[in-house]
Amino acid sequence: MLSIIGIGLNDEKDITLKGLELIKQSDFVYLESYTSILQCDVSALEKLYGKKIILADRTLVEQKAEETILKNAKTKNVSFLVIGDALSATTHTDLLKRAKDLGIKVNIVHNASILTAVAETGLQLYKFGKTTSMPFPEKNFQPETAYEVIKDNLSSGLHTLVLLDLRPQENKFMTVNQAINILLEIQEKRKEKTITKIIGCARLGSEKPTIKFGTAKELKDFNFGKPPHCLIIPGKMHFAEEEFVGQFK
Repeated sequence: MLSIIGIGLNDEKDITLKGLELIKQSDFVYLESYTSILQCDVSALEKLYGKKIILADRTLVEQKAEETILKNAKTKNVSFLVIGDALSATTHTDLLKRAKDLGIKVNIVHNASILTAVAETGLQLYKFGKTTSMPFPEKNFQPETAYEVIKDNLSSGLHTLVLLDLRPQENKFMTVNQAINILLEIQEKRKEKTITKIIGCARLGSEKPTIKFGTAKELKDFNFGKPPHCLIIPGKMHFAEEEFVGQFK
């Protein structure tokens, strides 16, 4: 049996009772370690769960799952832990499909996700448009997809959540500041004025999140602290949203 378990956004205490029960019954416990990061050490999870945790990088999950995670799940109880919600990322849905194709019984345990934690900014969730992500630019790879998504959402008055690239194994995490500079470069190149206001966020779901609202000029040099970071480009705001967001100026 395979249990895909969301463990929340902050620390070891965010696990649900159902998730914890399944982990304690497991023979193998894997932690997906490439789409996000926790605000605690893996050792804290191991202490609470009472289990040794195997870190699962992208290669293991996307290329070698059949010979490791899924192979074990055919005859043993396996927990696959996901930071945030169990199925927020496409890679986790793919693992679910592959398990079902092999006839493996699967449990799904949901938890808090960045997709819902953004409500902490005061913006209404149903007014968010398509979510996008921003990768680190490289010499021959400087996509403008995030900017295009923001532009499309703004044309409909919708907010945009921009997820920022992170490479935990390289200890490399994109900051709000870097993301703002990338967007401004694209905007300047196109000679447009698409982006006016920005909400920068860090460590949403933790006990000490940072949320700041302002112009790109006001936020691009602000120190948001430790990762993970994300940013939001607000669309047309209801007066109640404007009032709430105003406290973060």
